[in-house]
Amino acid sequence: MADIATRVYNHKWKIDPIVRSLIDTDFYKLLMCQSVFRNNPDARVTFSLINRSKDVRLADLIDEGELREQLDHIRSLSLSRGESTWLRGNTFYGKRQMFRPDFMEWFENLRLPPYELEKRDGQYELTFEGAWPEVMLWEIPALAVLMELRSRAVLETMGRFELQVLYARAMTKIWEKIERLRGVPSLRIADFGTRRRHSFLWQDWCVQAMREGLGQTFTGTSNCLIAMRREVEAIGTNAHELPMVYAALARDDAELAQAPYKVLADWHEEHDGNLRIILPDTFGTRGFLDHAPDWLASWTGIRIDSGDPAEGAETAIAWWKSRGEDPRQKLVIFSDGLDVDKILELHAQFAGRVKVSFGWGTLLTNDFRGLVPGDALAPFSLVCKAVSANGYPTVKLSDNPNKAMGPEDEIARYKRVFGVGAQTPLEVIV
Repeated sequence: MADIATRVYNHKWKIDPIVRSLIDTDFYKLLMCQSVFRNNPDARVTFSLINRSKDVRLADLIDEGELREQLDHIRSLSLSRGESTWLRGNTFYGKRQMFRPDFMEWFENLRLPPYELEKRDGQYELTFEGAWPEVMLWEIPALAVLMELRSRAVLETMGRFELQVLYARAMTKIWEKIERLRGVPSLRIADFGTRRRHSFLWQDWCVQAMREGLGQTFTGTSNCLIAMRREVEAIGTNAHELPMVYAALARDDAELAQAPYKVLADWHEEHDGNLRIILPDTFGTRGFLDHAPDWLASWTGIRIDSGDPAEGAETAIAWWKSRGEDPRQKLVIFSDGLDVDKILELHAQFAGRVKVSFGWGTLLTNDFRGLVPGDALAPFSLVCKAVSANGYPTVKLSDNPNKAMGPEDEIARYKRVFGVGAQTPLEVIV
């Protein structure tokens, strides 16, 4: 196990690349990339950095030259032989050869495309434009670089012993959370913390702590590189990116209304009926479920990633019942802004009514709240989203209007098409 404090201290003396592998990314990005490679390889998509926490002025904290150096290093990366062998030969979700030979041949020859970087009003404007399968793989490493450079900027004035104490306190904080989760019957929890982690080494430490502290309760990590190195399950299915881009490519309102279901039809075909988890909130959960084709009711479960999580689970249970399905045989995955109190609350409320699982993200891998003066390491809400496809803007409505994105006129159009009524704004924690 690495001495994290010493490694952080030594960042002052030499270049230390933040992202050292193309599989230092979330598993669902690779699953989605294969689907995009098959179904929409020629779509031209633009991704853009969006800092929802405007008070965190990244361009004032992070040196532009250092940021470019880290991004340029990522562009030099390619799959190693060991990484390729793991992806080609490992069993994921009980399926061997999850990744097809044609996709793997393409991925093995991939170098990430160029980026554009500018400063404006204390923030970085970072964009990636190109073929969808290529630019989509920038999202996670770009976020990881910015999050860790912010951490380094805050920590750079600390001495060796000060850093040792800081990380000891942070480790104690995480371990106390793990102890509260120990022994909870039927609890299932995975690490979903790659995109807004404090650092790679810290995420790796958190995974090891979860594995030792929780045993079989810990189901795996979304991070492919850590999953490979630590021999744990790689966890993930799909994300909002797919329906956002499919919808932007729709030619009219009728095609727009069907876009979220076209995504899942392609997904079903891609994975031969595996990985059947619905993410329904991109354009509003209620409207999605009300108009969903009957074949979706037979899918394994639903991931709840915005809005009131208990309300979302109740909506899913009611929908399954209305379609003649037994909710007790279905899986609900909670993944939005989780910490221990909310995990325990939701588990107590829904265990036995459905199968319950949790994707624990930022407040697992980046909870340094209260540990440095001014709370300068508190997590903040940074995302990198697809903002256009073939020149048309993307939209995300979410079940929380504070997470909505896109031009106002397009947001209004999507609300009309998907029948989204009044929504309750909720604080975006991370």
